[in-house]
Amino acid sequence: MFAARALRLALLAAGTAGGLSGAAYGLLNGQSAYARRVIGEPDNDPLRADGVHLPDGSGPVPRGELDPGAEPLEFAVLGDSAAAGLGVDFPDDLPGVRLARGLAEELDRPVSLSTHAIVGCTSQELASQVDAALVRRPELVLIIIGANDVTSKLPVARCAELLGESVTRLVGGGVSVVVGTCPDLGSIRPIPQPLRSIARHWSLALGRAQRRIVESAGGHAVPLADLLSPEFLTRPAEFFSPDRYHPSAAGYEAAVGILLPVLCSAIGRWEGGPLPSAPTRSSAAEARRPTRRIVARLNRRLRPRVQ
Repeated sequence: MFAARALRLALLAAGTAGGLSGAAYGLLNGQSAYARRVIGEPDNDPLRADGVHLPDGSGPVPRGELDPGAEPLEFAVLGDSAAAGLGVDFPDDLPGVRLARGLAEELDRPVSLSTHAIVGCTSQELASQVDAALVRRPELVLIIIGANDVTSKLPVARCAELLGESVTRLVGGGVSVVVGTCPDLGSIRPIPQPLRSIARHWSLALGRAQRRIVESAGGHAVPLADLLSPEFLTRPAEFFSPDRYHPSAAGYEAAVGILLPVLCSAIGRWEGGPLPSAPTRSSAAEARRPTRRIVARLNRRLRPRVQ
């Protein structure tokens, strides 16, 4: 989770960039502890509904029940808690399940879902999920990663490079890859301001770096922050689960509506409308504030006044 340790490391990065004063760091460090208390830790592991899903929306079913000659599309989901679907109460609401059934309907073909995503995973740990996925080589892979990378103590560029290495490996093996880039952490209300603005700046910078490197590696990048942030900002009660950090069933459904066309297109089977693309200026982009400017403003506010 994006807990206090993650937030503190974000503050260290911000302090390096902009020179946080002791008072400013103390305030932001206190805000990180507050956010951890409000968000809390997950009560349960994510649900699982891996297996073969059918075009009629049913599943998972045993492979032995498939019609003779029916060969499922192998679809693997990798990444962090957002990929795993943490926050939903029913298996049918898992993003992997929704996507597998959507793919099955679009392709009129069974889809075998394998979820390797792990709660708390960072880009440093993604390679082991690729190893697991390649045991039964998938035809299509979805990766959602980035929200936990702040805990890795690595620069944004290196986090993106690690993701690119995994994408390159999969694409080189003949796998079609779609990546949902880092979401906008500034939409998480339990993170107070100005810490939330720092989290937003970091997550949007990572999302941009991920998009560039994924596309250069031959994958298909979906900018989740640009495409979903406006919905999560304006409808937080509906789009977040009770922890106000992970998406709710409605939040995941919105993400699936954006990801499914790109997944179909990645394997050459999309016949719907135009693919979702990032607007020139999204709500998330309009809300960006450079970290140095935020830190300088905070330092001015907390600077002791001379009597």
